[in-house]
Amino acid sequence: MSTMQSFFEEKILNNLGNGLTERRKTAKEAFQKQGIPTVKNEDWKYTSLKKITGQAFDTVDLKLEGDFVAEGLLAYGTLKLCFINGEFSKKHSSDFSESKIKVMDFQTALETMPELLEAHYGKYTANAEESLSALNLALSNAGSVIYIAENQTFETPIVIQNVLDLHTQATITNVHHLIVMGKNAEAKVVEIYQSAGDKMCFENVVTEIVVNQDARLDYYKIQNQGDNVHHVGTTQVWQDSRSYFYAATITIDGGFIRNNLNVVLDGEHVESHMYGLYIPSGSQHIDNHTLVDHRKPNCESNELYKGVLSDKSTGVFNGKIFVREDAQKTNAYQNCRNVITSDAAVMNTKPQLEIWADDVKCSHGTTTGQLNDEVIFYMQSRGIPKAEAVKLQLVAFAEDVVSQLKIQELKVILEKLIEQKLNWE
Repeated sequence: MSTMQSFFEEKILNNLGNGLTERRKTAKEAFQKQGIPTVKNEDWKYTSLKKITGQAFDTVDLKLEGDFVAEGLLAYGTLKLCFINGEFSKKHSSDFSESKIKVMDFQTALETMPELLEAHYGKYTANAEESLSALNLALSNAGSVIYIAENQTFETPIVIQNVLDLHTQATITNVHHLIVMGKNAEAKVVEIYQSAGDKMCFENVVTEIVVNQDARLDYYKIQNQGDNVHHVGTTQVWQDSRSYFYAATITIDGGFIRNNLNVVLDGEHVESHMYGLYIPSGSQHIDNHTLVDHRKPNCESNELYKGVLSDKSTGVFNGKIFVREDAQKTNAYQNCRNVITSDAAVMNTKPQLEIWADDVKCSHGTTTGQLNDEVIFYMQSRGIPKAEAVKLQLVAFAEDVVSQLKIQELKVILEKLIEQKLNWE
């Protein structure tokens, strides 16, 4: 048994009495049966956790320099919940007590809204299929709980800041967020992940999202972390009839990133849109796994992921679409496109489409290539330096995803960060 797995199992035993006991026991058993995933697991074929399985982890005190909190993406958002090293920081969070919506940390929800947690917390994540999601449920005692009641529309984006202070020692976090949209409710939620310091971290995050009938949710996951961060995040979405879900996953920086986005369309006339952009450089590794499960008829899903890889970076995209036998009149589209700017970068893609219905319109595909040398030569002939010509091509390539971002203030911030990342010589 690895050092990391032994560490986890000891922590699980110490946590079983902290609320939701039966659900945690089930999760514990699932994790013990599955263990830490290895490359022998088909879904982890190109993404190895070996580098950190022998690492000794600990927790660190809540501390973060004030100027770091105020810079970059962390300055974005007027309404926010902040988590530092996996613990809720009231000091850096907004006061939602007078708000018409219910936004709180997990411990407050456990005391004031236990029925909401019993109804939804851990219900949608498939513990038997994903051991790290089971581990998260068994260990998590922190996270945000957001409930938008029936017929409520909340225009101001709700920001969940996940900050790692890694100046002191290696650490591990298990944060679990829950977002529940009541019938005909509407909201925007932005998850931001950042880090400071050079110690190693394993960050295991689960976000469960419930979009009930006629509800609409715009969801953003923004990652801008150091090369020392190992992030595994699972976003599990369940949609009911006539609901609308939009997701944008933007990964600018991070040493090791694994994003799982699983969407279940479990009612008629459901609409889902998923966009992703990843820009690994150096020796960074970014893996996006998506699963769209069409269970009912007359639904639509659209998926576009784009990657720009440089240096010795690696990327993975594995996109699955399931169309169940009852899901007639389904429209499902998936596209993954990648540009590689160096001979040493590697991109692994695996689009999958399984259809059991006969009256559907579905397509999936992936392309990986290099920049157009003729276009670069033409731009140089018009007086544009080569480095600028390359950057302009890459920015234009990313625009298909960036243009879909709906929050203008956030879009401006991300455009600047993306352009900086793409400014390679």
